Amino acid sequence: MAKKRWWQEKFNLLTASFTYLVSFFILTAIFTVVIKGFNSIGKVIFTPEIQFAIKLSLYTSLISTAVCILIAIPVAYSLARADIPFKSMLNTVLDLPLALPPVVSGVCLLLVFGATEFGSWLDDMGLSFVFTVNGIIIAQIFVNLPFMIRVLKSTILAVNPRLDFIARTLGCTPTQAFIKVTLPLSKNGIIAGTIITWARALGEFGAALMLAGATRFKTETLPISLFLNMSTGDLDAAMAAANILIIISVVSLFIFNKFGGDFIGGSRAS
Repeated sequence: MAKKRWWQEKFNLLTASFTYLVSFFILTAIFTVVIKGFNSIGKVIFTPEIQFAIKLSLYTSLISTAVCILIAIPVAYSLARADIPFKSMLNTVLDLPLALPPVVSGVCLLLVFGATEFGSWLDDMGLSFVFTVNGIIIAQIFVNLPFMIRVLKSTILAVNPRLDFIARTLGCTPTQAFIKVTLPLSKNGIIAGTIITWARALGEFGAALMLAGATRFKTETLPISLFLNMSTGDLDAAMAAANILIIISVVSLFIFNKFGGDFIGGSRAS
């Protein structure tokens, strides 16, 4: 018994050491960028280029996040509660953008919205997505929508379905039960999912680069600005953009964890 306890203590020590080592490596990498870019923020943040990148990043990420919420709520509810055919296959299909490298996602979107009949039809309708701001928004939605769906699906699954049933027995329609019961109990998960999806949209690079391109003062979001300035050797501007993204990511993560709880939705209704 004593020997077994000794091995357990050694194993716990080993796993804890790995945990601290990985955490130290992550913090070292992040703080290296923060330290190098700390003095650059004050000098660069008010330049026209960085101001444009910040405004465009906020504009595109807020729109794409709003669209993700509007689409993800009914889709997540359907996957969590509805008895629909091919649910397992649909789950896999909806998760595909999470598994694809962002650059590959961008290539897929470029082929869909580029020189095709569909792309030409959209151009005729006045909707152009290739090398435009619209392309950035579509790329952010494509990459981040599956994540938002996953978060909301977990949130809805954490809500006891009996509460929906009770609401219906009291005279609510399925839609009313969803709006009055499921949605309020999923509030924390929706907030957490919205914040982290927005942060991911703000930092989207690969898919946006392939579809919208990297043109200064046109499709230059913060990640694109970081890429362009690193390519031209302007480290001050690159580090400033990197630090802004790090700050937003850290704050978003704290908010996500606050509202996440043990269940992503924070709703342990029973």
